[in-house]
Amino acid sequence: MAANYSLLNQIYSPFDVKKLSDVQLVQLCKELRQFIIDEESCNPAHFGANLGVVELTVALHSIYETPTDKIIWDVGHQAYSHKILTGRREIFHTNRKLKGISGFPTLKESEHDCFGVGHSSTSISAALGMAKAFQLSGENHRKVVAVIGDGSMTSGLAFEGMNNAGIEKTNILVILNDNHIAIDPNVGALSEYLLDIVTSKTYNKVRDEIWNILGKLKRFGPNSQNFIQKIESGLKTIVLKQSNLFEALNFRYFGPIDGHDVNHLTKVLKDLKDLPGPKLLHCLTLKGKGFKPAELNQTVWHAPSGCFDKNTGKIIVSDNILKSPKFQDVFGHTLVELAEKNPKIVGITPAMPTGCSMTFMMEKFPERSFDVGIAEQHAVTFAAGLASQGFVPFCNIYSSFSQRAYDQIIHDVALQKLNVILCLDRAGLVGADGATHHGAFDIAFLRCVPDLIISAPMDEEELRNLMFTAQLEGKGTFVIRYPRGNGILIDWKRNFKEIPVGKARILSEGKDIAILSVGAIGNEVVKAREILETEGICVSHYDMRFVKPLDKSLLHRICNKFEKIVTVEDGCLVGGFGSAILEFINENEYSVKVKRLGIPDKFIEHGTQAELYKLCEYDATAIYETVKNWLKISKIESKKQFHYHLT
Repeated sequence: MAANYSLLNQIYSPFDVKKLSDVQLVQLCKELRQFIIDEESCNPAHFGANLGVVELTVALHSIYETPTDKIIWDVGHQAYSHKILTGRREIFHTNRKLKGISGFPTLKESEHDCFGVGHSSTSISAALGMAKAFQLSGENHRKVVAVIGDGSMTSGLAFEGMNNAGIEKTNILVILNDNHIAIDPNVGALSEYLLDIVTSKTYNKVRDEIWNILGKLKRFGPNSQNFIQKIESGLKTIVLKQSNLFEALNFRYFGPIDGHDVNHLTKVLKDLKDLPGPKLLHCLTLKGKGFKPAELNQTVWHAPSGCFDKNTGKIIVSDNILKSPKFQDVFGHTLVELAEKNPKIVGITPAMPTGCSMTFMMEKFPERSFDVGIAEQHAVTFAAGLASQGFVPFCNIYSSFSQRAYDQIIHDVALQKLNVILCLDRAGLVGADGATHHGAFDIAFLRCVPDLIISAPMDEEELRNLMFTAQLEGKGTFVIRYPRGNGILIDWKRNFKEIPVGKARILSEGKDIAILSVGAIGNEVVKAREILETEGICVSHYDMRFVKPLDKSLLHRICNKFEKIVTVEDGCLVGGFGSAILEFINENEYSVKVKRLGIPDKFIEHGTQAELYKLCEYDATAIYETVKNWLKISKIESKKQFHYHLT
């Protein structure tokens, strides 16, 4: 039976939400939640967080006047309801697809998306900047709201923003969407502190009684303000037996309140809208609300791995073909193996234990595994501290997120020559998450750092061997970058083998052209090379394995043998692996010509990895055509041959 969206289908902008009665707001939430379930069952994306903020989103658009007022959605993967209510319902089926709408708010997509968000914890700082801009422009009627949740409050940037906002006296509202979980359960003292507030029976009982009194006192006008504030302050200090953390930062704290009562939310937001100064509203929500499987297993349903039956929650498997394991799982299993042999090995991740498969280490060695929350900077310096005392930390951070810890990588790790192993998961183009999540820049921004080893495995076995090599004594700071998704080997679990640092692999020897690849994108080269060889074109393919240090002895041999070289990388061309090869050629005064294939100098949109490799012109087809064209062989005939062999 088709879902009934009779009310939702009448919503084309937030203006339509404002016309609804209390009863209709409840009905809209019900339809909106079902719409998200229906859409994502056949186009899976971020799921649980979006179900959890349906009522909050409806309430916000019922009270605030976007785009005049600004709502910033921290960790934009919770903004699907916002997108649907702001004119994108009819194109929501294109979410995260090539040329479709983004899975995150983005400035270019809608006037209601006031700030691009993909990485966490940016909302408070951005909101403060906007509020200060309105204040300086004399536009004090314009309101700014930052919705922060899904573990984002654990990041240092959130506290930097609050610390500054507390003294600027701007009229911002921070809504803490407290669902006790990011992808995995929240960790740390802040999480425990929020839980204390939520579970304090005394606090909640007295709070309810006091709020009833405050509601009556407000009728007596401005003279009652000081008295009201003293009551609020006393309640939060005495009952909680400590100063309220947010009040200590000069935020007026309200809550906790039920984040799934849309009518109560609208009343509270209306009361807070014109209240001056920085305010924080603490909302309690359930991640996955309204879809039982997601409520019961919030980590799995943060972003389901495939299409699913919307009635049962069963994930629909597209085929039964035996696939090689994900690189992340190989990392997780290998880390456990190495930790069993080396008691000094520890594992660290900033809030991504499931995503990077650190969970295997946590199950086997919980005392040697650390989820530090969404705090990449802290993760790296924490690893440096451990390394300074003889431990061997494997610090796993998504490539895109490692950008947030660049200073720590340089000053706290590399400068001190500490044996920290940085495992950069999701390196290269990651697919549907798009521009904010592509691991495009790590080679370029790390290659200039002295005393760093930068490596990239072509397959799962190479990943294991690089991890083994990195933890050996005296290796220093060691970076291993690898892509999102599956590798190529089904039989990958073999005995460990040390890889000489800076030593490349020769995969094939030919006379016509040399192709140098680094990382798993080399498998696209293999596909192209095999077809080229059936057409009589002899290709030398070198898996360089290391961007730094380069295998200079091999490069000298290549430059003396070939007139033309193609470099292939799953990273940005500017300053990347191909640039390193050009630098070598220039420094050694070779006259070799080089064509570089990789991510061009622009931000790349969302789509499948295969679609994006093609878009950026470094998939197997593009490699094949580059070689054919450069060697001046008929393009039309070669293209036919390529597709015949590839299929």
